[in-house]
Amino acid sequence: MSMNRVLVGGEWRAPNAPDGSFHAFDPETGAALPPEFPVSRWEELDGMVRAGLRAAEALESVPAAARSRFFEQYAAAIERHAADLAATAHAETALPAAPRLLDVEIPRTVRQLRMAAAVVAGDLWRHREIDTAAGLMSEYRSLGGPVLVIGPNNFPFAFNAISGGDFAAALAAGNPVIAKGHPGHPETTRRLAELCAEAARDAGLPAAAVQLFYHCLPDTGLRLAGHAGLAAVAFTGSRAAGLSLKAAADAAGTPFYGEMSASNPVFLLPSAVAARAADLARELFGSFTLGCGQFCTKPALAVLVGDDAGRQMLGELMALVSASASVVLLGAGVRDAFHRGIAGALEAGARRLARGRVTRTAGFAAEPELLEVDAETFLRAPAAFQIEAFGPTTLIVSAGDEGELLAVARGIEGTLAASVYVASGTSDEAIYRRLAPVLVRRSGRFMTNKMPTGVAVSPAMNHGGPFPATTHPGFTAVGMPRSLLRFAALKCFDSVEERMIPE
Repeated sequence: MSMNRVLVGGEWRAPNAPDGSFHAFDPETGAALPPEFPVSRWEELDGMVRAGLRAAEALESVPAAARSRFFEQYAAAIERHAADLAATAHAETALPAAPRLLDVEIPRTVRQLRMAAAVVAGDLWRHREIDTAAGLMSEYRSLGGPVLVIGPNNFPFAFNAISGGDFAAALAAGNPVIAKGHPGHPETTRRLAELCAEAARDAGLPAAAVQLFYHCLPDTGLRLAGHAGLAAVAFTGSRAAGLSLKAAADAAGTPFYGEMSASNPVFLLPSAVAARAADLARELFGSFTLGCGQFCTKPALAVLVGDDAGRQMLGELMALVSASASVVLLGAGVRDAFHRGIAGALEAGARRLARGRVTRTAGFAAEPELLEVDAETFLRAPAAFQIEAFGPTTLIVSAGDEGELLAVARGIEGTLAASVYVASGTSDEAIYRRLAPVLVRRSGRFMTNKMPTGVAVSPAMNHGGPFPATTHPGFTAVGMPRSLLRFAALKCFDSVEERMIPE
């Protein structure tokens, strides 16, 4: 069987002596899905970097209007093909075509691309500063080389390496993109790349402005991340993979922006719980099971005082979990890592409060789980309980009093989001005033009376946070124009006449 082609230098080429091949899988059955995709070898990837370096020079001379037009045309093409794209992604991920893909994720993807078009057209992302007296002008410009974008499995459109936020931000800042597709949804990625390549040609972008490969061996991936020709690497995925890639990029002096692991704790203060225990139980259950728990903003920790109201809420939550059914996870690797994460928490001293009913055994199925640990045990080894369990589970940390709530907060690792449920006009407010500053320091996005799941596509959004949530706390992966600054270099022109400043 012939393998799918890769997008190299503006052409769809047969793979160059690949290191094997792979298939996507139907998560509902576990069966392999046609067609076959290549595992790219080093020589092919090295050629992409070299082509990307040539494209970087050419891209500098492409007018902003043409680059803006590319994003508009690409967004329109995705809209035209939305039904087929959603059906393909559903087959590869088991995510519902409607409403999840058609009504939520694809519109979000289109909106991101159109925001990129507006940012490029407006040119405000450059943050130009002029000091006439000193003869200085500074502004942000492209990095001058290709950006490697490595996408995750849980958002086949909005975070896809060929259509997502990192892709849009890197290209909007004037950098060619080398997209590394996720092996969980390669056919979805291929179809997006076809639309992307056509839009790029029509807009007059250089041939290698956008390139795509589907997969490579781990050692080859590390070698690529350390390629001296790359301008930056953007990664969304597991902490273990992210840290390995970061080490390779660091050795080459290449900026690495990784979104990796977050506990996204929710602190439920006593008066808030007493006022509406059942409602909060439903909100928390809905949040950690949304998308089968496969969101990077899932609340992996929920912290409350174990008083009468707290125990009532736990009882409500246990009933919801016990009545729940099996869910289908994105892949065998996700399912296996989910079970390892649960086992690790139990081994560290947590206990299982409830587990969903087994209603499915085929494919990559798993059941929702509710775990609990007391604050004293948590505080003996906080890192042991902040582990990656990508799926429908959360860990309840039961505190004895306000002091333990604060101690648990101080044990939280850097995280994408943190939330506090507080009842206004009650004793919760005194606790909140001590708790909030601790959590703000440890999170990129802080909220009250709201679960962390879900990320608004807004210029005001911060989808980032202190390590290990991301590898740099000063940047966001969502929210233009700020997300472009990861892929921009600050340039200063000193005593250069305005008419002599290169475009």
